[in-house]
Amino acid sequence: MPPDERSPGPLPYEGVWRFTAPAVDASVPQARHAVRDLLVRQGVPVSDDLIQGLLLIVSELVTNAVRHAALLSPMLAVEVAVGAEWVRVSVEDNHPYRPTALEADHGQTGGRGLLLVTEITKEAGGVCDVEHTASGGKVIWSALPLKPARAI
Repeated sequence: MPPDERSPGPLPYEGVWRFTAPAVDASVPQARHAVRDLLVRQGVPVSDDLIQGLLLIVSELVTNAVRHAALLSPMLAVEVAVGAEWVRVSVEDNHPYRPTALEADHGQTGGRGLLLVTEITKEAGGVCDVEHTASGGKVIWSALPLKPARAI
C-alpha cells in the first residue's frame, strides 16, 4: 500500500499507564509527581495550564481516596490514559460508596475537592464521572482535551 493510503498509527505519546500506591498522605505528592513526570517523559503536548489542572485533579482525587476510603481500601490505583486529543486521569479505590460534589460551607477548610475537580474539568472542556468497578469499589475520572476548548 502506498504511504499516503496507510492509516495513521498511534502517536508516540499515546498509551495507558497505571500505578498503585498505599492510601496514605505521602501518596498525594508522589502521585502528582509521577503523573507530571510521565506526561513529560512521554512528550504529551500539554499546556502549562492543562498540566496544572491535571495535577490539581490528581491531588484532589488521591486525597479523597486517602481520607475517605483508606479503611476499606488500603491501596489505591492511579491511571493516566492519553489519546491523540485527550488525557484522562483516574483514581480507583475499593470503597463502595459513590461520592458527591457538595457545596461546602465557606467556613470549612475541606469538602470542596470534588467540586473543584468538576469545575477544573468543565473549564477545560472535559468530562468527569464516577463509576463502580467489578470488584465493588469505584473509579473517579476526569478527561480533558489536549487543546483548549474554543470560545463560543
